[in-house]
Amino acid sequence: MDLKASNKTRQLMVHGRPWLMLLGAAAVLLALWLAWTGWRQIQDGTRRDQLSINRDALVQSVARSLGNELERMGERVDSAPVREALAAGDFDAAAEALGRDWPNIEHAAIHDVDLAEAYDTVAEAGYGRIAVAEAAITEGKPVLGVVRDGGGPRLALAAPARVDDAVVGVAYVRLPLARATSGLDTVDVPGSTYLALRQDGFTLAERGDAKYAVSAERMAVPVPGTGLRVAAGLPPRPAALFGLGAVPSFVVAAILLLLGYLLSRLPSIVGRPEHEDTGDAPTLEQALELEPGDGVDGAGEAGEAGEAGEASEVAAAPVRAVAAVKVPVAIDPGIFRAYDIRGIVGQSLDVGVAELIGHAIGSLMHEQGLKDIVIGRDGRLSGPDMVAGLTTGLRKAGRDVIDIGMVPTPVVYFGAYHLRTGCCVSVTGSHNPPDYNGFKIVVGGETLSGAAVTDLYARIAEDRLHTAPAPGGVTERDIADDYVERIASDVQVDRPLKVVVDAGNGVAGEIGPRVLEAIGATVERLFCEIDGTFPNHHPDPSEPHNLVDLIEMVKRFDADLGIAFDGDGDRLGVVTRDGENIFPDRLLMLFSADVLERNPGAVIVYDVKCTGRLQGHILRHGGSPLMWKTGHSLIKAKMRETEAELAGEMSGHFFFGERWYGFDDGIYAAARLLEILASRPESPSEVLSALPAGIATPEIKVDAPGGDPHAFVERFVARATFEGNARPSTIDGLRVDFPDGWGLVRASNTTPVLVLRFDADSEEALDRIRGEFREQLLAIDPDLPLPF
Repeated sequence: MDLKASNKTRQLMVHGRPWLMLLGAAAVLLALWLAWTGWRQIQDGTRRDQLSINRDALVQSVARSLGNELERMGERVDSAPVREALAAGDFDAAAEALGRDWPNIEHAAIHDVDLAEAYDTVAEAGYGRIAVAEAAITEGKPVLGVVRDGGGPRLALAAPARVDDAVVGVAYVRLPLARATSGLDTVDVPGSTYLALRQDGFTLAERGDAKYAVSAERMAVPVPGTGLRVAAGLPPRPAALFGLGAVPSFVVAAILLLLGYLLSRLPSIVGRPEHEDTGDAPTLEQALELEPGDGVDGAGEAGEAGEAGEASEVAAAPVRAVAAVKVPVAIDPGIFRAYDIRGIVGQSLDVGVAELIGHAIGSLMHEQGLKDIVIGRDGRLSGPDMVAGLTTGLRKAGRDVIDIGMVPTPVVYFGAYHLRTGCCVSVTGSHNPPDYNGFKIVVGGETLSGAAVTDLYARIAEDRLHTAPAPGGVTERDIADDYVERIASDVQVDRPLKVVVDAGNGVAGEIGPRVLEAIGATVERLFCEIDGTFPNHHPDPSEPHNLVDLIEMVKRFDADLGIAFDGDGDRLGVVTRDGENIFPDRLLMLFSADVLERNPGAVIVYDVKCTGRLQGHILRHGGSPLMWKTGHSLIKAKMRETEAELAGEMSGHFFFGERWYGFDDGIYAAARLLEILASRPESPSEVLSALPAGIATPEIKVDAPGGDPHAFVERFVARATFEGNARPSTIDGLRVDFPDGWGLVRASNTTPVLVLRFDADSEEALDRIRGEFREQLLAIDPDLPLPF
């Protein structure tokens, strides 16, 4: 036995006892922390399970209650008294029989099948009643909806009224809203949870903690057969220390407790207690085994003393604490734009900047109680690096990332709904040159714009970033098939159409043609190979010269139509067989007429660059036109505010609230366009050419003096004066409408240019309006490089 080694081991244990005790205490504290996080996870799981049970119970309660009302409606409309009165042409008697002895009924009526009376009183009753009645006629069965009628929100039911299987009118019944919401009062809603009954963007009733209202859509469940849904919200999941679940946390905590106990006992087991003055004297048996010169006196003591002396020297050496020094981050505030974040890779964007942006987005999500986020990228060469940095930043903030790979921006938006996250980021440079990239961001169902985008920069600059105790997770999902299936399950063409699709080598080149083929079209592909260098032409369908190849291919293949997508697939361009470029504001006329057939009175939003003929077209089809600022995020915000069914921009962004999710989607818009064109007996070229048109210029882009278009536009708005019947609008820049046309000057929010557009009834009017604008513009800056 090596006595010297044994003594040294014992001595080390004795002198190291404080450190071992400290390590043991740390192990115990970590065990307690793990046990606490495990307990919180169990509590959270129990709360989520209970909320899901309560939500499902409310869904069943509402479905049962409203199902009874729909069944009652069907029985009453088919009852003998109602049919007899209808056969006699006495609609008042039929309405009286319809509502007789109906509990809590407020109003019952039978309208003519053309709803003339309802339209005549629309100013008092609103469009909601008409929309429900139209839906009943379209679907041929009883339907319901929550509408504004009778001074506030009410439950409305409508059903076709028939005589001998012929529809002669529409039965309409109004009930108190409580018939739909009463079930919410009977469901237990514990603290720190939230339940709400919703229709589209309107909350009918809610209970619980309203601060979870935004994130409640992630657990929303539809009420079958009603068009309503039950939303459920609760606090974000507690942080899982080291990513451990509840049971593993308890197991590791038990192991750490045992380790802490052993560390605290180890000096007592291996070495002698320090208070016993026995020195290092060997036992008799050890002494007999000692070799000469291995004694414990003289040299041995001196040796140990020498070692101790060396230790003392080390201990006496000054120890320099290394303090964490915060290095200011160089990040260009100019990349934080009005609609999104966008910059040049290698100059204003790199992996580090992407990580900071992800950290800022994750911090915002943390404040809103949002945990999961979908990310996707376009086909640019810098995309993988940008995604890597973004993911790192999001995970630092404790967010769980769902990476859906290389997909168009609309598929990323779709992922936020399909995967019930309410949050997403599309890493894309959109239609910009290959060296650009950027981020389009949705948090809590809202697209960030304006101050919300610049606040991300402020968070970074002011170090207002949340760092989670444990990083969030990351998973990969492929939802391309789900996107295609979702569209194809709702949109189908009535007859085959042949189209040429030009994706400009953008990311829509793979899934865009798939969608159109899935709805029944025949597709010829042009530049659909995804290539982030865009070798053939710039992926921007708003520029007419980028459509030259598409026009030629449509003629060569004798196709019905040409479809063009931009770099990330959220914009649409269209050309006819005759080579005509159908500007997006004219396409919006076609979409508006279609949507308003099913949603009379619906709000249609369009941007300031759209033709003046659009307003009259929407009004003639029974809609409510609303002009608003240019910008996809600004338009989406206005849609949410006004509960609009449709919106569009001159740039080619189309936003369908009806039958879709309200985000801009060039691929879905192309599918809806083919659906409309295939339903008409005329050829697509004839349908599109028949849309109201004048003489219009495309967007004219002029370099802004000093590189600041906003400052120039402010001066122009302040100084420009137009005579006659001019009607100026300053919603976004300066638009001036005349009886025979209009002109616009606004500042681009994405590039340092002025954007101009002119539209008129004749060449003479166009020249006059352009001339007036030219005179006013040059009066402010004579060196302005105007191309007209």
